[in-house]
Amino acid sequence: MPSEPTARTLRRTALAAAVAVLLAPACSSRPPAERAAEALSRGLAAHRAGQLDEAERLYLDVLELEPRNEYAHFNLGLIDQTSGDAASAELRYRRALFSRPGFLPALFNLAIVRTDAGALQEAMSLYREVLALDPGAASAHLNLGFLLRRLGREAEAQVELAAAAALDPALAGAGGTATPSPSATVTPGS
Repeated sequence: MPSEPTARTLRRTALAAAVAVLLAPACSSRPPAERAAEALSRGLAAHRAGQLDEAERLYLDVLELEPRNEYAHFNLGLIDQTSGDAASAELRYRRALFSRPGFLPALFNLAIVRTDAGALQEAMSLYREVLALDPGAASAHLNLGFLLRRLGREAEAQVELAAAAALDPALAGAGGTATPSPSATVTPGS
């Protein structure tokens, strides 16, 4: 029959268990950047599959690991924008731009949100910023053209609409604004 454990044995066992608990995360966890990239990738897959609650959870996980991850902020903004929460979308896009100034998808979508809010001068400035960074952004030319037309600046509007049609013939004769940018990828420069 085994003997009762001594107080010394119990203390050693407890100490070993405490050390194991403390060291386990440090030994088995991957670097935060690697975990964030994995969560972002899984979030994108859920987003594309239409599982928006899961995508949102995963994007928030990314932000816990990397608070300035522009892709997670952008994609959360896209979820908010497509679900009709313009105020939250605007905040997310601004956070993405704070994290990465000149991030084209966030600039473009922020311009749409600001247009819808009636902040037409700011929206026009945002579209011009998009075009300064990417003169070939046909949708930005298109939306800027519609915005200029709305402001009564028909000659300028025609120049932008013609530029959009020249860049993307499918936009010739388009009747509204372009849709928000699709979700970001994990590839820089998206």
